[in-house]
Parts: sequence; structure tokens; C-alpha cells
Amino acid sequence: MKKYVVRLSKNERKRLKKFSTSGRGSARSFMRARILLKADQSDKGPGWSDEQISEALDVTVQTVERIRKQLVEEGFEAVLSRREYKQKVSRKKIDGDVEARLIALSCSEPPEGRARWTLRLLADKVVELGYVENISHEAIRQTLKKTKLNHG
Repeated sequence: MKKYVVRLSKNERKRLKKFSTSGRGSARSFMRARILLKADQSDKGPGWSDEQISEALDVTVQTVERIRKQLVEEGFEAVLSRREYKQKVSRKKIDGDVEARLIALSCSEPPEGRARWTLRLLADKVVELGYVENISHEAIRQTLKKTKLNHG
């Protein structure tokens, strides 16, 4: 039994049919409209399985599932409209103070038994010294690269 069942109203079905034959809109929107029309489980809909829709429209079964889910969770308009792109706001772990301490640390003598600092050693030491709660070696690499401090 499907968790997200598409049941289109008469008006929604009419609107999708008109839209899908209008020739105005993005290919993405046309495909979504066609998927919803084929997935319609109401009395007037064909009620195709996800596999049938996938085969007929040359999309993956996951795409069909995702569109059914979006219709049920977000509504009819959300499926056909383009989502506004929201850029992720990155949280910088390394501010100026931590950056200065990292540079000083990378210029200092490496730990005993080591010839030089590795990015992972630096990341572990920065956490150990309490400069940050946690940090990846990649963040260390990017910071050192940004400061044009050649490591290695």
C-alpha cells in the first residue's frame, strides 16, 4: 500500500491536462503534470503504478515517488512551481582568533616523533587545546590555503 496516494479533483485534473498540452512552461513542469495525471487514483484517473509511469515517461521510480510525496505534503501548487533556491549559510568555525592560533601552531615544532604537522594532527590539536569544539582536517586545509601558508 502506497503511503502517498494521488487523488486529483476534477478541477486539478482539468488544469493539469490543459497545462500539459499548452506548450507554455518548463519541461520539468510538463513532466510533473504528466506524472500526476498517470498516478491519479481517483475514479476518473488511470491509477498507473510507479513502475508503469517510470517506464512510459522515462523517469526513475524514485522521481515518481518524490512527486507523489510532494503533492501530498506540500500541495498541488508546490509540485508545479519552481522552488526558490536558498543558499546554505555556512557556519565558520575558524574566526580570526582561531586562525591566528592555528597559524602559530602550524609554524611551531611538530609533536614528538613527527617530522612535521599533518592536517589531521593540526585538527586534533586545535580541538585538544579548546580553540574549537570540533573541526575537520579539510577546514584546516582551507584555512591554511587561504592564508597562503604552504603546509608540507
